[in-house]
Amino acid sequence: MQDQHTLPVMETFYSIQGEGFYQGHAAFFIRLAGCDVGCVWCDVKESWDANAHSFQTITALVDEVKNTPAKIVIITGGEPLMYDCTALTEALQAAGFRTHIETSAAYPLSGKWDWICVSPKKFKSPIPSILQQASELKVVVFNSSDLLWAEQNAQHTHADCQLYVQPEWSKEKIVLPIITEFIQQHPQWKLSLQIHKYMGVR
Repeated sequence: MQDQHTLPVMETFYSIQGEGFYQGHAAFFIRLAGCDVGCVWCDVKESWDANAHSFQTITALVDEVKNTPAKIVIITGGEPLMYDCTALTEALQAAGFRTHIETSAAYPLSGKWDWICVSPKKFKSPIPSILQQASELKVVVFNSSDLLWAEQNAQHTHADCQLYVQPEWSKEKIVLPIITEFIQQHPQWKLSLQIHKYMGVR
């Protein structure tokens, strides 16, 4: 059973959100360790094995954020919803921070969130009820069939959910023209680019 006061953490860092609706905003990232979704193109596969990383207390994590000018804290992974995020998000909100999550939605939703970004993966389908609560749907496009996957998932979101398609980094030059045409034909969707990689930051 998970200790509610500690979580396995791969890394923490203060940077710029490079993707989606909050692209360009300063944010503090807490990357939890552990993931069994298994995306073949994952760029943080070192996060998959939770046992390879140390556990940190929620108090220490909140104190670390307090030492930065951050207003937004993004909980990512790995797959953060493998853990109960309630105590962490409550502590962060009590300290005055906005709590954002980036999740595949493959596990039940826990935590108190100001922003929920769902990035669904074919390797482990999202829970429809979480899609219904998503503030943002961000679909990574590895090939053209992922655009159909994007539309299928969008059907489960609410009317105000922000819709994004994002080229997988290693195939950007190949899929970007396909994405461009898709957005022109489906203007409810917007383009997300991983600008932090262009900037050379995490």
